[in-house]
Amino acid sequence: MDHFASGAALPYKGGMAIFPRPVSPKSALGDFWGYFKQQRQHKWPLLGLSVAFTWVIVWTFVIDANTNTMPTRNKIIYVESWDANRSDAAIILQQKIDFAKREAALVKQQQKMQGYADAFGIEWREEEARNTAKRKEAVKAIDALLDERLAKAEATGKPAPKAAAQPATAAHP
Repeated sequence: MDHFASGAALPYKGGMAIFPRPVSPKSALGDFWGYFKQQRQHKWPLLGLSVAFTWVIVWTFVIDANTNTMPTRNKIIYVESWDANRSDAAIILQQKIDFAKREAALVKQQQKMQGYADAFGIEWREEEARNTAKRKEAVKAIDALLDERLAKAEATGKPAPKAAAQPATAAHP
């Protein structure tokens, strides 16, 4: 009869064993083999499920170990190339377009994060109202500055300096 089946408590004999006293590798292997010798309908699906689940866990650790560990030393970053004879007005117009795109992306990201905050019960509405007011003031000031620069550039009508308009390529260190 197995020690577990009898329910008898075994006395502690001291020492440092790898397995607890009633279990040895030999008896564990015997229990494992005895389980597979029995005719049970759920035996093979459970084995397949346990192997698949273990494989998913191991594969997740392998993927995670490779994330952000590869060197990026020779990674090439492509920069948008511009016409060297572009006017200051064209440059400022592009800045206004890029600024508007950035603001739209920021609003979209904030809405996504607000959805997460709602899901977790985080109160964000009061702080968002204060920050939105500040952000609108900042956007208004930047737009006014760009409009002022655009008006000056259109009034002078001269092209941008060639040194500032050269295309750039960069390698990420």
